[in-house]
Amino acid sequence: MSNESNKASFGGWKVLTVYFSHSGNTRECARQINQRVGGDLLELTPVQPYPEDYDTVVSQAKRELRAGYRPELKAKGDDVADYDVVFVGSPNWWNTVAPPVMTYLAGYDFADKAIVPFITHEGTGLGQSARDIRDLCPGATVLEGIAIRGGEVNRAGQKLSEWLRKLGIAEAV
Repeated sequence: MSNESNKASFGGWKVLTVYFSHSGNTRECARQINQRVGGDLLELTPVQPYPEDYDTVVSQAKRELRAGYRPELKAKGDDVADYDVVFVGSPNWWNTVAPPVMTYLAGYDFADKAIVPFITHEGTGLGQSARDIRDLCPGATVLEGIAIRGGEVNRAGQKLSEWLRKLGIAEAV
């Protein structure tokens, strides 16, 4: 897990962009969001890496989600108590966030935090990720998320900027 900071924040709020990326698509979205809003950047890395083979990882993810499995993470970063806004990124795995993201979200108290989901996918959109994040983070305010197709992440800058403006984060874009 990497924890990078560009020491910026918007609106006087401390911002964290936290994400899990299997193929690199969610990492690229996280980088672009962080570039626009500032704050800290945290990549979630499971102790046991996921297989690279697509069919194998899809099958493993399905089993883990059905079983409610939460993989151990290499490190969890700073306590979220230090942040006001947390952007949460994940690939859409079986209509929800990936298990490493669930591990992270279940490990902290997000009450009174604003959580902003961003999901990469190949046709399934946000799925039920926002609802599942809400369930994992009682007391948090989950703002409108965005879904970016994996094949479009390198060209998503304008879409991300428009989304951030719609959320009222225009001064950072």
